[in-house]
Amino acid sequence: MAYFTVIFIVSFLIFFHELGHYLMARAVGIPVARFSVGMGRSLWSFQRGETEYRISMIPLGGYVLPKIDSEETFLEISPIRRIIFAAGGPLANVLLAGILFACLNVAQAGFSLSAVFTTPLWQTAIAFGEVAKSYASLFSSSGELSGIVGIVAQGGDYVGNSFFLGTRFAVVMSLNLAILNLIPLPPLDGGKIILFLMEMIHTSASRLQLPLNLAGVVLLLGVIGYATLMDVKRILVSLFA
Repeated sequence: MAYFTVIFIVSFLIFFHELGHYLMARAVGIPVARFSVGMGRSLWSFQRGETEYRISMIPLGGYVLPKIDSEETFLEISPIRRIIFAAGGPLANVLLAGILFACLNVAQAGFSLSAVFTTPLWQTAIAFGEVAKSYASLFSSSGELSGIVGIVAQGGDYVGNSFFLGTRFAVVMSLNLAILNLIPLPPLDGGKIILFLMEMIHTSASRLQLPLNLAGVVLLLGVIGYATLMDVKRILVSLFA
């Protein structure tokens, strides 16, 4: 049961991340063709205005698809508007961490203005710094790279049936999702922001969009594959040791 709880938490965090992209797109006037919760084949959807809202088969994922006809049409959108669009996801996850800290504070010590509005600010800042530090040792001998298999397995063991542990897990994972997406590697949000900033300096940088995004996708798929293999290896070792 705890593993399903972890899957639900991770799915909700991804949904909130994509919701941030969606709201920022609407705020800066970027039309949205599709807002999908999940990946793959559509299970249920409805159309409202120009946007299709759908729930897709694979729960661990999601995306916001701008309504554009081509790469050239997307590049016609000003870089600053695209930067705001890309930053919406990570910002949403940081905001969610603050909201969850506020919920924990109220649950543990009762309602107060400081517990809801001020204390969560420094709690989120400290936690963000700690999670960011952990990325420095990710590929070192002391760090362990985990994919979704490892997150579900280890998260389920940690969370159990505890509301407090589940909420703390959600805080850490939300900040992880924010920081991961801020890594300056296309097609992650941080990589997109760097490319858009380069384009603001010199328009010729727009030619790098496609090759760098393709190279980034290949690299990310390799990392995800490696992390999944390491997760499976750790689980098998623990089962048969």
